[in-house]
Amino acid sequence: MIHQPRTKILSPQLFRAVAGALIFLSLWYLLTEILKLPRFKLIPDPVSVIKEWVSFEPMSGRSLFTREYYIDIAYSVGRTMAAFTLATVLGVTLGLLMGWNRILYDFTFPLVEILRPMPPLSWIPLAVLILPGVEFAVVYVTFIAAFFATVLNTLLGVFSIDRNYFLAARCLGSKPKDIFLNVVVPGSLPFIFTGLQISMGISWMSLVAGEIISGQRGLGYAIYEGYFLYQFPQVISYMFTLGILGYISSAAIRAVGRKLMAWEARRRGA
Repeated sequence: MIHQPRTKILSPQLFRAVAGALIFLSLWYLLTEILKLPRFKLIPDPVSVIKEWVSFEPMSGRSLFTREYYIDIAYSVGRTMAAFTLATVLGVTLGLLMGWNRILYDFTFPLVEILRPMPPLSWIPLAVLILPGVEFAVVYVTFIAAFFATVLNTLLGVFSIDRNYFLAARCLGSKPKDIFLNVVVPGSLPFIFTGLQISMGISWMSLVAGEIISGQRGLGYAIYEGYFLYQFPQVISYMFTLGILGYISSAAIRAVGRKLMAWEARRRGA
């Protein structure tokens, strides 16, 4: 028991993850600082980015030790969480109902399939025209992208349930409401949480596009601003900030999913 934490810390997975990151940074440094390829001459090397990122007096005015950095994070996290929460509530509900009710499916599925491939950026003009203020437009564009991913994965989750479960529940005298709550909802959870991880990633990507076009603060807007001001270390550090936040949020969804689906892990022998 004493050696278990040490074994976990020095696990092969962690070693490979660290090695992969070091290889990436080494390749980045090689292309930008040693080889200095023409197409990479404006891209800062990783050392410059890290120095700017942790500087107490950054040239761009934003670093780990500045208030502006965390204000940008707060704006982006707030927008993403609002859009993701709304997409989860509405998307999961619609997906479950579409999979459960054939009539509703026939009415809504063609429309969902027509709207789903539309790029989130194409919704921005309508969002700006219809919704009051800039903030609602950014959240709306982020919501649209996450919503369709959630609906589709939830629908696939309902369709993946073995039909024998429905037959067995009916034979035992279960009412439609009981079948929906005790068979459809738990049976769809693995697909739902897969969809939530996908929609979270899509939310962050769409947020950046929305903030670049319609935002006034946030990580996406700071990336756009840094590009035009030739503050490329800020651009890259904010890109990594987005990646870290996206990883943390997806990991949180996976953790919640494991808690709610302990029965699924036991069924698979995990």
